[in-house]
Amino acid sequence: MRVVTVGLVILLIVLQLQLWRQHARVGELQAHIETQHERNQELKARNDALAAEVLDLKSGLDAVEERARSELGLIRQGEEFYMVVDPNDLDPADAASLKAMEAASEPLNEKPEKPPIDD
Repeated sequence: MRVVTVGLVILLIVLQLQLWRQHARVGELQAHIETQHERNQELKARNDALAAEVLDLKSGLDAVEERARSELGLIRQGEEFYMVVDPNDLDPADAASLKAMEAASEPLNEKPEKPPIDD
């Protein structure tokens, strides 16, 4: 009878250990499910944005024009393009050519002298 009681106690301990291991595994899986759910939400938002962009590209020319302007630097006919460059951002060769162009254009900025008036 004592052997049966000891055997049942050992069996109960083994079953309890398995139960606690499974309980810890369930917690890990729930954390993994929450992480995957958050990732899925991020991907869904990204997919929705891409779908909206595709629809806009298919339906209207405004998005095509905007991309052509921003990514390719295109302009419409009759428009003028002005590029403002900070001289500090130029490499030395470009800075020298910019100074040469400024020096060449300085006489254009001066006011012309008035011709003498003959009385």
